[in-house]
Amino acid sequence: MTAKVLNESPTPSGSVASALRLDRREALRLGLGLAGGMALGLPGRPAFAQDKSFPQVAIEAVLSEGKPFHAARVAEVASTIARKDYVPPPTNLPDAFANLSFEDYSTIRLHETARVWAGEGRSFSIEPLHRGFIYTNAVTIYVVEDGIIRRVVYDPGRFSFGNRQPPADVGNLDFSGFKVFFGSGREPKREVAVFQGGTFFRAIASGQNYGVTARTLALQPADARGEEFPLFRAFWIERPAPGSDSLAMHALLDAPSAAGAVRFTLRPGDMTITDVEVALFPRTNLDHVGIGPMNATYVFGPNDGAADDVRVAAYEAKGLQILNGRGEWIWRPLSNPETLQISAFIDDNPRGFGLLQRDRDFSAFQDDVRRFELRPSLWLEPFGEWGKGNVQLIEVPTDSDRNDNVIAYWRPAAPYKAGVEANISYRLYWCWTPPERPPLAIVANTRAGRGSSGNRRRFAIDFVGERLADPAAIVEIKPSLSATPGQIHDLRLWSYPERRTLRVTFELDPGNETASELRLLLEAAGKAASETWLYRWTP
Repeated sequence: MTAKVLNESPTPSGSVASALRLDRREALRLGLGLAGGMALGLPGRPAFAQDKSFPQVAIEAVLSEGKPFHAARVAEVASTIARKDYVPPPTNLPDAFANLSFEDYSTIRLHETARVWAGEGRSFSIEPLHRGFIYTNAVTIYVVEDGIIRRVVYDPGRFSFGNRQPPADVGNLDFSGFKVFFGSGREPKREVAVFQGGTFFRAIASGQNYGVTARTLALQPADARGEEFPLFRAFWIERPAPGSDSLAMHALLDAPSAAGAVRFTLRPGDMTITDVEVALFPRTNLDHVGIGPMNATYVFGPNDGAADDVRVAAYEAKGLQILNGRGEWIWRPLSNPETLQISAFIDDNPRGFGLLQRDRDFSAFQDDVRRFELRPSLWLEPFGEWGKGNVQLIEVPTDSDRNDNVIAYWRPAAPYKAGVEANISYRLYWCWTPPERPPLAIVANTRAGRGSSGNRRRFAIDFVGERLADPAAIVEIKPSLSATPGQIHDLRLWSYPERRTLRVTFELDPGNETASELRLLLEAAGKAASETWLYRWTP
């Protein structure tokens, strides 16, 4: 299998280059990035077959039970351990937990009354998550109450294990992560976020199901040198004041080539907002860093042709949207390619990007179980100037809607140097519709199918917008379409004012080429009347 790497930008650019050779299994590994979690231990007992590593010693020196908490000390610990060689976290678990299937693992539940801050009348409560299945790394959870650090201690008596019995005297296994519950006033608390596995986390807005997943940091994703998976070693969660609608969480991040301190501020609601602040301390020069990485599932849709499936489509994100530093709105439909695809959207000081779900009607999917129409869009807004780099998109072949086979992130052009602190901050919106959206016609659908002859492909792109309800305004609109390489034939416009829709149809003749970059923009009086549609055709 050949992975094709192209630069995609608002102007036609780049040629197809073979960069990596990966078989299907390896491509899926690079795209999924599954990482482990943690487990629990009893108070006053030694950890299960676990010696203290240097990171643990550094944490216990200043940020452990009974000590006053200062956020700056998390960065101090990160800086300290970054000056030492990386020590992998213990992953050993009793066989009863280490060899669990997903089904068995999902039966392990913390009793609701055992949640942190349960019964205190606060808006938030925390549910520590057991270790097991793929979540083998141990994460220590602390809470900060009245300025003092308290460790959350594992007690198997607080868990339900289904039909299984936990082994006796397992020791202090810690946890694999935690869930966050929120509810104001007398309303029942609902789950709003989960932090588990590597540096992965997810959140949802009111009425949504979990979908797109964020990571705090990606290192060398889909890189020939192999991807490196950072993980969280510990969290310090500040107890919110009664009635507070925000939750502050601090984390120690570690990886073979870097350590870091992270502050999360979570504000649930009709649009759930997460502010992320990272102080990164590289152990080595980092030339392939992923900032604000986000993963999603895309299996098939109208642009992929017919699928042997009872559903109409299967994806939790329909496309990648970018607001670049020049103020141009870009829409790149996602696809499930035959070969791993890597795309780079070159930019300077991006203003935002995200993986969006634009289809909110059940009929778009006809999936009674997965309910993709209820998955969140995830929009990232940088704080400050990020300089030169590119929004990178990786699309990995998959045949399962359980795989996160798409990842998007910002890749800085300049490497992060060993020993030099790097600071990154941004805001994530888990939402139905991003807070900032194009003041133009947007792409509602992209369809592709067999053309009139040979290897031609026929496309139909639907733009929707208020301006398109006015027949007089539509007369002024002209399509600007290009293919690099390839030739365009039979370009036509179809106006449907009653639906505020303008459809563009055309055929692409790629000749003997194996890939073509397509670019389409609606213009009126020399100005953009739509977002820019970019698409990569491959056989």
